[in-house]
Amino acid sequence: MAENDIEALERATLAAVPPQQLAVLDGWLVALDPGTVRRAHSAVPSRHARLRDDLLDTIEGHYAGAQLPPSFRVPRVDAATRLRSLLAGRGYDGQQPTLTQVGRAHELAAMPAPVPVQLGGAPDDAWAGVFLGEGFDPVDGACRVALLRRGRESVYAAVVQDGTVAAVGSACFSHGWCGIHGMRTARAWRGRGYAAAILSAFGRLALQRGLERVFLQVEEANATARSLYERAGLRTAWCYDYWRRG
Repeated sequence: MAENDIEALERATLAAVPPQQLAVLDGWLVALDPGTVRRAHSAVPSRHARLRDDLLDTIEGHYAGAQLPPSFRVPRVDAATRLRSLLAGRGYDGQQPTLTQVGRAHELAAMPAPVPVQLGGAPDDAWAGVFLGEGFDPVDGACRVALLRRGRESVYAAVVQDGTVAAVGSACFSHGWCGIHGMRTARAWRGRGYAAAILSAFGRLALQRGLERVFLQVEEANATARSLYERAGLRTAWCYDYWRRG
């Protein structure tokens, strides 16, 4: 992937989950937010081939100024080898490996859609309730909902069954990408193809907006979600870890 495409994807990510503050350095996007969503409170390189590792003091200073623990979202690429070594020397440890996956809107649009999907410009309390239901951490869920509600250029999807919101997701159309975030299905409604229906709706919406490129991030350990995304034609572009102390 070209360097400008990587930067556009990372900027699109932060457009979907906007941190309270964002510091833009040479080759880095430093997200500053007190919530639980790591993408919104970690520093991420905006390029991989010419990754600068001489800005650690500056980045740590931004976190100190915001009274937040520093966190780095580091891709597993050769250019980051020295950076990982420097972070380890400062007491950081890489954890929570996460995949950045990319695909094409045409393939998402072709996913089976067994139920209708409702699309809206703002998530209501019923939409947010899926993040707060059984099987989800309510504190983390509330933080995610708050961030997703701040999303710029976002559309929010819901599958409603028997008067209940059974599955949700959001898509942010920014910087030439359709970024998919916040995919959740309530425990009682899983395994019925509702998430696939939402992906299909987002694919069709991206095509209507003239966008073909799609991306999302999924934890490497989430085998169920990865299987769904593989069927949707999404493939891993790179893996990254969150580097934090302690």
